[in-house]
This record gives sequence, C-alpha cells and structure tokens, in this order.
Amino acid sequence: MLPQPPFSFDIPATERLLGIRRGIEKEGLRVLPDGSLALTPHPQGLGSPLTHPLITTDYSEAQLELITGAHLGVEDCLDELRAIHHYVYGCLQEGGDEMIWAASMPCTLPTDETIPLARYGNSHVGRSKSIYRMGLGQRYGRRMQTISGIHYNWSLPGLGSEDYFALIRNFRRHAFVLLYLFGASPTLCPCFAQDRQHGLLDLGEQGQSLYLPYATSLRMGRLGYQSDAQSNIHVSYNSLEGYANSLHEALTHPYPPYEQLGVRNPGGDYNQLDTSLLQIENEFYSSVRPKRNGQRGERPLHALRERGVEYVEVRLMDINPFEPLGISASTMRMLDVFLLHCLLSPSPADTPEEVEALNHNQQLTADRGRDPSLTLQRGAESVRLVDWATAILEECQPLAAALDAAHHNQAYSAALGQAQELLRQPQLTPSARVLEGTRAHGNSFKDFGLTQSLHTREQLLSLPRDPKLQATFAQLSAASIQAQREIEAADQGSFEEWRQAYLQPENLL
Repeated sequence: MLPQPPFSFDIPATERLLGIRRGIEKEGLRVLPDGSLALTPHPQGLGSPLTHPLITTDYSEAQLELITGAHLGVEDCLDELRAIHHYVYGCLQEGGDEMIWAASMPCTLPTDETIPLARYGNSHVGRSKSIYRMGLGQRYGRRMQTISGIHYNWSLPGLGSEDYFALIRNFRRHAFVLLYLFGASPTLCPCFAQDRQHGLLDLGEQGQSLYLPYATSLRMGRLGYQSDAQSNIHVSYNSLEGYANSLHEALTHPYPPYEQLGVRNPGGDYNQLDTSLLQIENEFYSSVRPKRNGQRGERPLHALRERGVEYVEVRLMDINPFEPLGISASTMRMLDVFLLHCLLSPSPADTPEEVEALNHNQQLTADRGRDPSLTLQRGAESVRLVDWATAILEECQPLAAALDAAHHNQAYSAALGQAQELLRQPQLTPSARVLEGTRAHGNSFKDFGLTQSLHTREQLLSLPRDPKLQATFAQLSAASIQAQREIEAADQGSFEEWRQAYLQPENLL
C-alpha cells in the first residue's frame, strides 16, 4: 500500500492563480513528401533565426523552433502557436512541398555528417551558435540532436528562487507521471539507432521500425537526450547557489576527451566552442530547468545568479502526433495542475542517492512505463508506477478545483479526469496510440509519421487567412533580417577574440 501524505495544500489566492503564465517552444523537422529530412536552407520568408522573436531553428537548419510569448490564458497561448504554425506553413507552401514532421523521433535521416547544422549568419554571436552545434555533433552525434519536443515555460506570481527549486525537486521526483501520461515516442526509424547499441526490438519482420512494447518516451530514454559524459555533472537542486556552482564547474573545467578533440582542427576550422564538459549552459540536459530572461550578451548562469529564477522550463514533453499543434489545451491544463502540485507539496532536500534513483525511475518509465507490473523506487520502498501516479493525481484534485473556481469553468478538473482515465486505460495513452498507428501503417514509423504530418498540414492550411496577421508576421521576418545585418555590421575584432572573451569564467559569476 502506498502511504498517503498527511498534508493539505495552502492554495494561492485566486488572483495569483490567474497570474500563472505559460509559454511554449515547439521544435519540428522540415521534411520532404517522402518523409526524408529537408536539406534546404531556412526559408527566407521566415526571417532570420538569429533575431526573429517567434521563429528560429534549434540544432539543424531543418529543425524549426516556434516560440510563443508568456500568456495568462491557455487558449491565448495556443492561439498564438496556431497563428505561428499557419504562417510557417504558408511560407513552406510558397517555397515547395515541405512540411513539419509531426513526431518527436525524427523522420528518415541522411548520414550523420550530412545533417545540416543551423546557420545564423556571419556575426560573432551567429558563428558561435553554429560552432556550438558543431560541438554537439562531435560530442553526441548529429542524429541525437534531431529529436524534437515541446518546452513548457511556467511561472506563478510571488515566487522566489527557493520556491522554484522546491518545485523542481518535486518535479524530478514525479516526472514519471508526465512520461506515462504524455510520452509519445515508443517507436522510431532504424536509421536513428544505426551504429548504436540500443536494445530495441524489430516491429514486424521488415525491419522498418524499432520499438519497445511498453515504452512511453524513447526520446527521454537511453537513446534520447542522455550523455555518459554528463553523468559526471553532479547537480543538486537544493539551492540556486548549489545549482549554479555545479554548472560553473562543468562550464569551466576541461574534459579530457574534449581536450583531445580540440577547439579547432589542424586546418583551422572550429570543432567546438570550448573543451569544457559543457560548452555553454544550454548543453546541460535536464527534464526541467530554472530560467531567467537575460540581456543581450549576458551568460544565462550570470542572469540566474544576479536576479534569481524567473520561471521553470519543462523539457520532457513529447510532440503528440495526434494534435495539430503537438499539444492540447487539456494537456497544458494538466501541466498547470501538476506544476502547482510540485510547488505546494513538501519538498525535502535531494541527496546523491535520491538523484541516482530518480534517474533510474525515468529510464524505467521511458522504456517500460505502460507495463502494469512496473515498480519504481520511492525512498526505501518499491511502488507500482500506477499506484504512485494514482495517488499523486488524487492529491491534484483540490488544485484543479481551485483553478476551475478562478477561471469560472470546469476545464482543469476535466483535464485531470482525462489523465486519471489514462491510468485506468493505458491503451489510450499517446504512446500506445502511436504504437497502434505504426502497426496500422504496415509497422512503418516513417509511414505513420508521414500520414500524421500530411494531416496536420491540411488542417493548418485550411484555417482562414487573416491578412493583417500575415502582414504582421511578414514585417517581423523583414525586421529580423535587418536586425541580423545590424549585428553583423557592429561586430569588432576577430571572432576568436570574441569567443575567448565570452567564455571567460568571470562572465558566469
């Protein structure tokens, strides 16, 4: 039996609940009609990925990243994401027949060295972004970097850094709930795992897909954003100071294998930005991050240390191929409830032993989350995932009710109810539906992904066109191109001088 914690929530006042802000960053690969990766440059109509506030690229030139602002309303956030998608699809349609891949695990990929790195122009900062990505490819392989996902940025008024770190500790303890409910990557194209030890099974007899029968999110498992090198980073989330010191160490101390690789090759071309365990802060892989908006040229770690945590970035959400935008309003509301639960529950300090157990829980849930017999480690006891998740969602009920009362509807309780139903019927989870859909397409993940991508494109292109909104997006694209030119014109000195100055350890303090 799972013990029930004897506590009640001190729920924030209505005006604070109405002050929750959420924003979305959604990645997605540009692909051709045959399901292969597009090798074309970032479309001119989408502006400069260096300076555009809403449309950029992530690792690859073919990997779009669409960014909303921070919104007080779930539907307002989705409306902006929908408008960005609509504009992007219009530009893709004008330029040819490319579309956005509708799944987290990538489409058919070319050889590793052929995957195009994102390009940001000739400015010092633009070059640094491309060289950073070169370094990621050297360190982890380019295929791994083509995985796409959704980041959910969340804040509540009146919180300080200690509150956010308490939330993060509980998020890491209970992240398995989100992997079970919303994981959507139980299968993948064999090209992704080529030349890697993977332990996956062939789906069917044709070798068209690899999978695990109870997997929820291979993206968050051993083949996803994991790194043996980063296992050397022992991060504590007990305080801002401890967290910052852990990252500072990884950002300033050379790592022998990366030293051997060198910053530049014998021909003078750059292999990576730096030889430290982390080139820059963004290289640290984590399911959730404390964040602070920085100023131009400011290191993210310095911004955190100087002004504290501003919001948290949830990074473990897979793209839902059955949702045109990759995420639904119901999922966003469940995230709001879950994050409130993480914030308001008792959050003792973490220990190295607990952190190791939590990492193991994540791996088990990614690989076997829908296995009804799966047990996870909860302190000194083993607990069935379903039982533990059921207890957590039951504790969420007063939080959903409080959010309903604040918004004068029942939408949050409905979202929680849908999540509870997924625990009772695992065949309804996105991961189970993706696996079923892949089997229905002749066991071909590529064919399933292509079908969903085509369907998504049709849905988004069928939306009514708003000429004023289209003009606004066109102006943003033009302004971003001009802004990139101005940055390039303002650069002084050599790039190498700029790189060394930017990476100075004192910039992290």
